[in-house]
Amino acid sequence: MGLSGSAPAIVFITGAVVTSACWDNWKAFFEGAGYTCHAPDWPHKQGPAARLRARHPHSPIAQNDLTSVLSVYADFITELPAKPIVIGHSFGGLIVQLLLQQDAVAAGVAIESSPPLGVAVLNWSLFRAVLPMLGLFSSLETTFLPTFAQWQYAIANGLPLPDQHKYYDQLAAPESKRLIRGALSLAARVDFHRPHAPLLFLAGGTDRIMPAALNRANYRRYRHAASTTDYHELPGRCHAMLGQPTWRADAELVQTWLAALP
Repeated sequence: MGLSGSAPAIVFITGAVVTSACWDNWKAFFEGAGYTCHAPDWPHKQGPAARLRARHPHSPIAQNDLTSVLSVYADFITELPAKPIVIGHSFGGLIVQLLLQQDAVAAGVAIESSPPLGVAVLNWSLFRAVLPMLGLFSSLETTFLPTFAQWQYAIANGLPLPDQHKYYDQLAAPESKRLIRGALSLAARVDFHRPHAPLLFLAGGTDRIMPAALNRANYRRYRHAASTTDYHELPGRCHAMLGQPTWRADAELVQTWLAALP
């Protein structure tokens, strides 16, 4: 099963503007493959998305920042009997990269990852999708919640309209603007020259908010030749990759990659 024949626990790391329910299918898949799986909630993000939306814009979620969310996963991992595999989506992908830098995990998978500090590309769709989330002209004491139109453009583009509505109703949650801005701070810094656990990047070919070009730039920054760093671009995947009809094939790709690790 790779990783010296053992089956480490998997910790799924949620991204911004959604709840940990986004991992339900993946968690069931990997549990069926023999892994023990966990999907810890971000602070103040426990419960159904509709309940969280009801507290917007005056939600305690607004107090979250990158350091506090990273600490949730770092502290959770220290309670496990061995280093886990971490699989993160979007902002959760950035947290995967930061946990690898801490030498806290056995392997990492960054799916449509938010980039660390200093990784950037010129891309109009990225700018259009991310700018509202920063809330540059609004109070950090209130949360950001994507409108359905913003969700359609940035996250669920290309999906049938009923699926766009379904995923919004099931997953969309208020988000902390100070946390999103944290991706532009020193807290999001990665030393790309350091040795690290095996790391796989998955990019969505039609992703607008974290486009494939940005994922490639992120992958190419890693410079430690003796460390495993791999990249796959998956055509037809938007930012809602975890819930697209192709999700099982994507999970199988990750499973195969993990199984091949020494």
